[in-house]
This record gives sequence, structure tokens and C-alpha cells, in this order.
Amino acid sequence: MDVQEPFDIVVVGSGAAGGMAAYDLCKAGLRVAVLEAGRDYDPGTETPMFVSQQKAPLRGAVTPDKNNGYYDATVDGGTAVPGEPYTTAADSEEFSWWRPRMLGGRTNHWGRVALRFGPYDFKPKSRDGLGFDWPIEYDDLAPWYDRVERLIGVTGRREGIENTPDPPPGVMLPPPPPRAYEIVLARAFEKLGMRVAAIRAAILTKPLNGRAACLYATACTQGCSSRSNFQSTTVLLPEAQETGNLTIICNAVVREVEIDKSGRATGVSFVDRHTGDQGKVKARCVILAAGAFSSARILLNSKSTSFPNGIGNSQGLVGKYIMDTVEFTVRGRIPILEKLPARNDDGIFTPHIYVPWWLYQEQARGELGFPRGYHIEPRGGRRMPTMGVGGYVDEQDATYGHGLREQILQKYGSYVSLSGEGEMIPNEQTFCELDPDTKDKWGTPVLRFHWKWGDYEVNQWKHQQLIFGQVISSLGGTVTSGPAEMPVGGAAVHEVGGARMGLSDADSVVDQFGQCWEVTNLFVLDGATFVSSPDKNPTLTILAIASRGSARIAELAKRGEL
Repeated sequence: MDVQEPFDIVVVGSGAAGGMAAYDLCKAGLRVAVLEAGRDYDPGTETPMFVSQQKAPLRGAVTPDKNNGYYDATVDGGTAVPGEPYTTAADSEEFSWWRPRMLGGRTNHWGRVALRFGPYDFKPKSRDGLGFDWPIEYDDLAPWYDRVERLIGVTGRREGIENTPDPPPGVMLPPPPPRAYEIVLARAFEKLGMRVAAIRAAILTKPLNGRAACLYATACTQGCSSRSNFQSTTVLLPEAQETGNLTIICNAVVREVEIDKSGRATGVSFVDRHTGDQGKVKARCVILAAGAFSSARILLNSKSTSFPNGIGNSQGLVGKYIMDTVEFTVRGRIPILEKLPARNDDGIFTPHIYVPWWLYQEQARGELGFPRGYHIEPRGGRRMPTMGVGGYVDEQDATYGHGLREQILQKYGSYVSLSGEGEMIPNEQTFCELDPDTKDKWGTPVLRFHWKWGDYEVNQWKHQQLIFGQVISSLGGTVTSGPAEMPVGGAAVHEVGGARMGLSDADSVVDQFGQCWEVTNLFVLDGATFVSSPDKNPTLTILAIASRGSARIAELAKRGEL
């Protein structure tokens, strides 16, 4: 089942990194093949726009085959993918690996919070002696942030907050106005010394590049047929296809990078997920953009006489220093929000405000017990209810009928949640490797994960608990729920690391452009290249790194050096 057409570039993955690479390289005139492990997906026809949860089975509640609810855009993906297991080492803490299996990957259902990394985030070791420094600085990536934000559309306002970079004037879209509950929470945040900022979100608040502004029709995780939010399937891949240079092959599970006798990549081998047929795609350059851990798995499985331990792994660094976000959510009830008159709480899917990390100086003085911070995303209001409203009534309460309705109506809108998104410091005990005994249904070794939160992450989590409780109690509220244990590793679905970039092959797998030290016509352009995992959500930075790396590839192709 070989694909006979010769390509300039083969891209493995179609999400943020793969879609961005395909867009840039097709625009540069290169012939590109994108291989996607999941099925084809068209948000324009498959998105259930203007459909409320009340029309869904179980009112949209989570089920084993719909991890994020009935109308979630995810198809064929999740923490359990039939025939594609992964394992966790016996001495590991609990770990969860969420995988998309659809064209566009995670961009179809991500949260759309789009934050730039700041200058501190690229040089963390230089600041506190922990972890590693990136081989690039903020100024190296700033022009690529500008370019990506102009293309996909990101809301925001110039705030001048420490380590929270502001784009040049004219780059950001207008932010949405805060909702009533957000105004109330903002006063509590500010009273406790926190700066409140307008959200940076990849959702259009005005038309851009032929796309309509957000209609507030559905949750972004359902997909968007109006193309008002950023998805690779609506923003990047269609534009790439219009060039005539793009070929998309779905249901193609890539097993390894093919290498010739001289040690250069010649393409990839894959298996059709439905038929089991094996095939190959030839290309002058290979880009891995399958998602951090999947890209690491492909490198590890790409064994040959030249690379007996996998490509890029001569120093044993592939799969090492994987990271996730320290994500913790507390829910509380604030009675004063009951007194607000009925109102329209529509708005873009993300919160309209957020709190960037505010205690850099206290950390520098060693006052907190943990060296890296978190930002806060508040949620609440009186948006379309779900089955969760049943939790407003104590399970021992026998009220029913009109009394039950009145009790829920009284409490509806008074609940808020505060989510912390915190930095994890890479550690030696957190990595993935090939399982020596377990294979997927096509006979390819699967990943085995080793996971351990460090003491710094535990202390940060405790600080989140403390601060969130103070915010809610300062408004006369009470905390109603919040996990009593550390979050499960991987549960934030902010997977990064495993093929980090660096200054030489002694300390990294790829260089600052994602070019593999050992195979120079092989690039890794997704979150696997991350050296650290700051408190900012990773997708915007993945897009910027992929665009910067693609420009490097186009330059090399122009010079005949691929």
C-alpha cells in the first residue's frame, strides 16, 4: 500500500504542529503529505451547532466512549483507544494518556486559552538553578507568536504584567467584556494582590481572514462550523489544500522513520488502522508532529543498524523529561451571586478574565516553598445547565417537584470554579520508554510510562488550594468540592517533552529549529521539543515553534540542502 507519489515533505500528525507545518510548507510551494492516525473529520458538517445538552442522551454527561460529554468533538480518541494500549510502570504514580484519533487532533476540542511564554520561561535554570534552559529566548520566538496570532486570531489587551508578554499593537483581537460573576471574582482577586487580565483566547471576537466572529452558539469543544475558533481542520489544512500541494492520508498509523544506508531519512512506514495493510511514504524530509509522546514513540521504534536504540537516542534522551501541567480545580458556592437578576451569560467558551502568576518576587526570595507558579482560570455563571445541577441538592434531601425546582433555581449561578494551571519541573523519574512485552494490535511496541510529581509540584498544589479557598471565603462563599490528592499525571492533556531541543547532541535530541542532530532531514516540531512546561497552556507555543521550524525547512529546501 505504498504511496507512489514522491513528496518533498511528509508530516506525521495533523494537529497544531502538523497543521501549521503543512500550511507554511504548502504555501512555500513544497509538496506535502500529511499522515493522520485517525479518521477524516469535517467540523463544517459534523459540528452540532446550536444544540443544547438537554437534547443529548444523559443530557451530555460523560460516558466511557465520550470522555468529555456526548457532543464533544472527539471521535475515536480518549484515554483508552481500542487496540492501542499503553502501560504504566509498577513503581510509577498513576498516569493517564489522552490521544486524539481524528484529523486536526487536539485542536478540535482544546480549551482555546492561548498564552505566550514569557522571557523567564525560556531561561528557568538561569533564574532558580532547576530544570534546564531553552536554547532560544523569548525574542527569538516573539515574531512567530506575532505571525501565528495574526493568522489564527487571539483576544487580549496590553496589560504590562511581569513575564506576560504583550504583542505589538494591532495583533490582538478585542477581549470580550467580563461577565457579572467575573467582575465579582476580579474584586476578590485584586483585594488579595492579584492582577486580573483579559483572557488570551484563540476565538474570534470580530471577523478575521474570512472567518466569522464567535456566535456563542456552542461550547468550543463541540467543534465550530463557522470557523470562529482555531482548529487545524478549519484554519490551516483547508488553506494548505487550496495550494494544490497537500495530500492527506487518514487512518495511517506511523510505525517508524525509514533510514537509508547513509543515515538519512527517506520517509515513513505506516499501517492502515482499519485494514492492517502496511505502506510507506517517501519524502526528502520527515516532520514528526504526532503529539509529544507519540513522536517520542516513533523515534524509539525507528531502530536500525545505524540507530540500534532509536533515532536521536544515542544519549538516551528520547522519552526523557516528559511533563504535564499541575492542574487543580476547586469549586465553591458564593451566596451573593444568588441575588443577581436574570441575565445573559453568553460569551466565548473560555473565561473572559484570568489571573497571571503574581508572586515572582516572593519566589525569588524563597518565601513560597516552590519555585514555579500557576495562573488561574475562573468559570461560573448561568450558562446552559447540565446534569451537574443535580449536585446543588444534598443527596439526603427528600425535596421533589416544585420545591426541588425552586431550590435549584435559587442556587443556579452561585457556583464558581477556580482552576490553577501550574508549571512542572522536569525530573529524572518521569519518562516514557518502549514496553518490552506489550505491543499494539499491529505488533508495534507501545509506550510504558514512569511518572512522579516532585515535592515542588506538591507544594504548589497545596498553595493553589490555600489561595482558592481564600478567594471564595473572601466573598462569603464556601468550598464545595476539590480533589484531596494530587492530579493524575497526564490528565491535563498538556503533554510536552520527550525529544527536547538544545545546544548540542550531548544534551538534546533536536536543535533550536527542531532539526534532529543525528538525522538532519528529520525534524520534530511538536511539544516533544519543549525543555520546560511553564504555567502557560502549550498550544500557542507549539504553533509558533512549528512555524519557525517550517521556515527553516523551507530555507533548506530552497538551498537544496534537504
